[in-house]
Amino acid sequence: MNRVPLPADTTLGKSFEYGLDINLGTPGTPQWQSIRRISAFAPTFPPTTSDIATYDDLGSPSEAVSGRGFATAFTVQGNRSLLTGMYLPEVERLIAASRAKGEAAVVDVRFYHKPENGTPNPNDAGRSTARVELSRQNTGNAEVEVFSITLTGIGEFTPIANPFQGWDATAPQVSYVGPEAAVEGDLITITGDSFLEATELSIDSVAVDPSDYQIVNNSTIIAQLGAGEAGTVPITVTNPAGTSAPYTFTRG
Repeated sequence: MNRVPLPADTTLGKSFEYGLDINLGTPGTPQWQSIRRISAFAPTFPPTTSDIATYDDLGSPSEAVSGRGFATAFTVQGNRSLLTGMYLPEVERLIAASRAKGEAAVVDVRFYHKPENGTPNPNDAGRSTARVELSRQNTGNAEVEVFSITLTGIGEFTPIANPFQGWDATAPQVSYVGPEAAVEGDLITITGDSFLEATELSIDSVAVDPSDYQIVNNSTIIAQLGAGEAGTVPITVTNPAGTSAPYTFTRG
């Protein structure tokens, strides 16, 4: 028996208790998708330093940390659809970025503590833009498809509030929006599920001002339709667990 007791309600952390998401939307209107079937996630936060040594340091080094970047490596399984041949959308995004240049070569990612049991660490989460390097890990004759991924951050790492709300939390689902052909200033009703903790409503990829919509209950949001051209527009709802699939709404 260990002679040095730990506080009550203490548990030993597990190596698999992290989540990693990739933004399939835009920076302003994110659509977070969990990167499924990952392993070996190893984040680092490389410092940016400047030399502040003086004679008073007697020849010893003295450097100040002026910023922090982000870098990580991990592996992900190559699960693909039998119908389309495509990999999961998050894997497709990583592959595309690893073969692109310019803005298309950059991904927006976030990581967070995702414990098996108990409360998530509210401070152990962050977001960064990064470039992607990807290679096939398994190239043998009888192995599963696994990709090795390296993300190298661009710019400064940003700490964020932990978005993980527990294993029972689910991303919103939008099942209906009406009335059809509503015009600017009209009230529309958005019906679905998991709306209570919604943090953003987006219409045509533009975040709606919180004063222009009301969360009535877990399955209903009422919003005032803003300016826009007639035609079909996507509507999404976001909560800490993720973003709904776009619902195609026809506005007048």
